[in-house]
Amino acid sequence: MFELKRLTPEGVEIALRKVERYRLLNEPWQAESICLDILELDPDHQEALVSLILSITDQFKAEEGKRKKEALELIPRLRSEYQREYYSGIIWERRATTLLARRSPGFGPVAYQHLRRAMECYERAEKLETPGDDPAIVRWNSCARMIMRHKEIRPAAEETREVFLE
Repeated sequence: MFELKRLTPEGVEIALRKVERYRLLNEPWQAESICLDILELDPDHQEALVSLILSITDQFKAEEGKRKKEALELIPRLRSEYQREYYSGIIWERRATTLLARRSPGFGPVAYQHLRRAMECYERAEKLETPGDDPAIVRWNSCARMIMRHKEIRPAAEETREVFLE
């Protein structure tokens, strides 16, 4: 239908600043579009990949989290093991907070699973962090507090089976 116009290499840094601004303005679809433009020019641009992941997760609430798979598929493109673990955790955590906000029937066990998965990612990232820079610890604590604060966020009850004696 339309042939998209290409960014110039000189425009990438300004475009990245606009990505941050659009995310702050709660217009993640604009930020996503700019990230896609940058990645069209440089498919390995790490800052654009991170921003794209975050822009997609910013849209989970509006799109009912249907884009979790899309965000997770971008993770292997990150060069840093730390970033792969940390941003995987962000994806799982944001999906859980979307479930918490919606409070659909049965959301608690699924949100719990997502938060625990996020916490596992953060634990792996923590081992790779630069001493004195603790974002994975902060995120892990946030997940733990969410579980402790919301009584609905609990593991699924184990199924009990009746044993019939013949």
